[in-house]
Amino acid sequence: MADPVLLITGASSGIGAATARLAADAGFRVVLAARRTDVLDELAAELGGPSRALAVGCDVNEWDQQQALVAAALEAYGQLDVAWANAGFGATRGFLEESPEHWRDMVLTNVYGAALTVRAAYEALVASRGQLVLTGSVAGRVALPGSLYSCTKWAVSAMGEAARQELGPKGVRVLVIEPGMVRTPFFEREPEGALEADDVGRAVLWGITQPRHVDVNEILLRPHGQSS
Repeated sequence: MADPVLLITGASSGIGAATARLAADAGFRVVLAARRTDVLDELAAELGGPSRALAVGCDVNEWDQQQALVAAALEAYGQLDVAWANAGFGATRGFLEESPEHWRDMVLTNVYGAALTVRAAYEALVASRGQLVLTGSVAGRVALPGSLYSCTKWAVSAMGEAARQELGPKGVRVLVIEPGMVRTPFFEREPEGALEADDVGRAVLWGITQPRHVDVNEILLRPHGQSS
C-alpha cells in the first residue's frame, strides 16, 4: 500500500520518536501522539508537516482523547493502517518503593492506556485490514524481583495474544515488540551496552512491512550479552 498511515502513542521521545523518523523515511505517513505537544509539533514539522506527519496531544488514559486521536488520523489521511500502543513508563523495583500514586499512573498508562488504544483503533484497523502493535518488554517474559512494571508488561503480552485471537479472523495482524534495555529517557541512568532506540524501530518496521500473509506476533530483542 502506498503511503500507509502509522499511529504511535508515546511518540515524543525514545523508541516512539526514533521509529517515527524511520517510518517517515520509509514512506509512511505518521500520526504522533503524546501529552507533550510542543515536542510533537517540532517532530511533525521535521517529518514533513501536516501532509506527512500529524501531531495530536493525547493522554492515553482518557478515552475521549483516544477517540479524538483516531478521528484526527482518519480526518487527515482517510485511513489507519498501523496503530501502535507505545506509551508507557516504569518504576523503581521493590514493593516498598515509589508511591501508590506512581504505581496507579503506571498501571493505568501501561495497561489501561494500551487497551484504550486497541479499542479506539479497532474499527479503523478492521476497515484497512491493518496491524496493531503493542510495546511489551523482556520484563513481560521474565518476572523481575519486586517489579510492578514487569507485571504490567506481562499484562501487555497477554493483551497482544488476546487481541490477536479476536482481531485475526477480522484480517488484522498483531505484533508485540519486546525490547530489553534500550538507551532512552526511560532510564534515569543511561545503561551501558544497551540497544539504541533505532534498533527497536527497525525491528518494528520489519514486523509491519511483511507480506500480508505473514503474521509476526512477537519480536524479542536484547542487547548482546543481556542475561535476562
